[in-house]
Amino acid sequence: NWRRFFDIDTLIGIRVEDPAVFAATHQVIVGLVAEGLVDGLRVDHPDGLADPRGYLDRLAAATGDAWVAVEKILAVDEVLPPDWACAGTTGYDALRVVDGLFLDPAGGSALGAEYARLYGGADDGFPPKRFAGVAAEAKREIANGSLATEVTRLTRLLTSLSPDVTDDDARAVLTEVLGAFPVYRAYVHPGEFPADAAKAQIAVAVEGARRRLPKRLRGLAVDLGAAALGKLRPVSGAAGRVGEFAVRFQQTTGPVEAKGVEDTACYRWPRLVALNEVGCNPDRFGVLPDEFHAAGRRLAADWPGTMTTLSTHDTKRQEDVRARLAVLAEIPREWGKQVGQWHEDGSGVDHDTEYLLWQTVVGAWPIDGDRLAGYMTKAVREAKRRTSWVEPDQEYEAAVLALAARALDPELAGPIASFVTAIAGDAAVNSLGAKLVQLTMPGVPDVYQGCETAALSLVDPDNRRDVDFARLHGDLTELDADLEPTLRGDFATDLECFSKTKLLVTSRALRLRRARAGWFAEGYEPLAATGPAAEHAVAFRRGAAVTVATRLPVGLRRRGGWQDTTLPLPVPPSGGAWVDLLTGTVHRGPDLSMTAATSRLPVALLVPEGQ
Repeated sequence: NWRRFFDIDTLIGIRVEDPAVFAATHQVIVGLVAEGLVDGLRVDHPDGLADPRGYLDRLAAATGDAWVAVEKILAVDEVLPPDWACAGTTGYDALRVVDGLFLDPAGGSALGAEYARLYGGADDGFPPKRFAGVAAEAKREIANGSLATEVTRLTRLLTSLSPDVTDDDARAVLTEVLGAFPVYRAYVHPGEFPADAAKAQIAVAVEGARRRLPKRLRGLAVDLGAAALGKLRPVSGAAGRVGEFAVRFQQTTGPVEAKGVEDTACYRWPRLVALNEVGCNPDRFGVLPDEFHAAGRRLAADWPGTMTTLSTHDTKRQEDVRARLAVLAEIPREWGKQVGQWHEDGSGVDHDTEYLLWQTVVGAWPIDGDRLAGYMTKAVREAKRRTSWVEPDQEYEAAVLALAARALDPELAGPIASFVTAIAGDAAVNSLGAKLVQLTMPGVPDVYQGCETAALSLVDPDNRRDVDFARLHGDLTELDADLEPTLRGDFATDLECFSKTKLLVTSRALRLRRARAGWFAEGYEPLAATGPAAEHAVAFRRGAAVTVATRLPVGLRRRGGWQDTTLPLPVPPSGGAWVDLLTGTVHRGPDLSMTAATSRLPVALLVPEGQ
């Protein structure tokens, strides 16, 4: 009989929309901001609020317009409501486009075909959009399972508005509409005309529900859509409950989406788990440079103070795990051959879980038995197919853990290590490129603890392990004293060298942003390479700084390298040369040879000589 945080009964939601409750619960927070002890605020799960827009308005007024980032999970084609008083999101939308930039769109269908070849059955991989069906099924299960209490509340409200409707019919329609809802939440404000975006989102959900419902319930789905928009004409005496239904419905779609997609479907869909991330859509395989640049322009114009990130406490796997797994999209047949050699019939483990295991071992390598066992236990329980947190199946979990232990036996650990070593160089290209792009694109860059160096952790609690800050400080001191040992090292085969190289990229990019804040305050100009390998370069200018990165390294190598590909550079304000802050190399324009630009590192951060 109380609102809760998702399905956690002991975390009770409060009526923060009540001014007295807001004042009482925000006294300390507002005081910290007023004293200058806090630079900004992060609002977790704003979609759970009765009125996110109103809350952010009150927060801005109370804190004097402090910098606020909201943990708003945006769908691929969704935009942040323009009337929200905040700087932007916590960065999952940036994570999606940055990761996608370093993922080969051509690899999706081939990976799906390899999965079908390995495990039999039709090729239902990428595309078509099978993940959408998996997600909808999972959301329906959540609506009738861990969030059944919330659906029951909505059922009672709906039947009070339409007394001729039975509870069973109302619940059936609610379940289908929640399962088909395309985003976390539509924003409807009782007493106001619904925005076009809200009407479109609710219409998509209603139509999706109608396709699955029997004919006699399709009209009720339409009525539910009207109620969600606050437009249903109620029975006498129920006018106030129309607005209540619209608000409570909005507070329910988000938890169903989060628990159904992030915490269920993402553990059921293993075709390429680098895509199974908060705010991502595994049916959308890769991001072309033009799409990335369009996103950069939008952020610079509309949300220049938004946060960007690659890893958080909630990411399913940290950034370098995903960057390593992205290589598989460029070598789908080689990957399928490896899995075929590792696979063994009779393990008692379903194919999706086994395929998830092989990707987990490769992505997080080196990994010990305790970490792998902990992750796989969580993964199969979150998937809720053969076991779950509520009803664990010890026999099935024992089979999964036995297969995980076998993966670390010398017989398999050697071949796995060899495969990881073979793709490590390409993985490092992806990692360093994604990091530099994230740190220099429009927005305020966030670096999750420990991700200044190799970030190979999995979902929590694995990503909550202690960070060796003393070692980070020592490595940074060494880099400041002399770059050459790191630049001469082999980051492709030496994980420690890769860590230091990533620390070099991170520290130099952040120092430049601090020293030349004006360059990064606004504006974004894409730069286009020319030549036979132009599609493998991504570059843009922020102020007087130029970011250059390499993408799809396997394809670049197979086509013979950069050859005579060049990047036309603007004339430096000083009229002189460009200096790469990462290596100290001086480049003279107007055309930058991509071979020269990436001779020491696959990325470059260029500034005018003398600045």
